[in-house]
Amino acid sequence: MVISVSRDAPAEVVRLLADPARAAIVDALAAGPACTCHLVEDLGLSQPNVSNHLRALRHAGLVKAEPYGRYTYYHLNADALDAAAAHLTALAARARATSDNRREC
Repeated sequence: MVISVSRDAPAEVVRLLADPARAAIVDALAAGPACTCHLVEDLGLSQPNVSNHLRALRHAGLVKAEPYGRYTYYHLNADALDAAAAHLTALAARARATSDNRREC
């Protein structure tokens, strides 16, 4: 799924980031590109665990992979995060604007 074209992309982002390991990976990548070995060392997770989480984040469009020599560096897709944040901000604004609208039972 490519995050920029999916209507459910913000929900997918929230679902993915609800996992503590994925949230930690995203937080670590906010500091700059890293390869799997960096994330394993920094987060104390196993290599297969980090790889599986990176695959899910990549498929959702949150993380991009960039080959560099014999390693692959991962970095955040800031546009995908901005799109999800904008959607959540719009939902919050809509909720504030309609907080007094009660439907009749």
